[in-house]
Amino acid sequence: MANRKTSADAVCAVRMGGEMTIYTAVEQKNQLLEKLDGCAELEVDLADVGEIDSAGVQILLVLKREADRTGRSLRLVHHSQSVFDVLDLFNLQGHFGDPMVISANWKAS
Repeated sequence: MANRKTSADAVCAVRMGGEMTIYTAVEQKNQLLEKLDGCAELEVDLADVGEIDSAGVQILLVLKREADRTGRSLRLVHHSQSVFDVLDLFNLQGHFGDPMVISANWKAS
């Protein structure tokens, strides 16, 4: 997970990579909540997420709930095909309020 700028009034960005699965969930959840705590707005780039399971979705849901509870903004951007497919499966495309752009070279699932 790579990140930029941290300040209570700042927009912070985090780029997730690899997998968001049960095997990485606890560490990623803690890192993302810590990052959210230091920012007014958090942007999570999901372009490099190659695999996501229900534990990864739960991380995103917890992050969204915490952002709403504390009056912070959360943006999910550059959804990988894996992320798009799982959010579509759980019918969560609109839950986060972010546009989901489908790449022209994606394969139909």
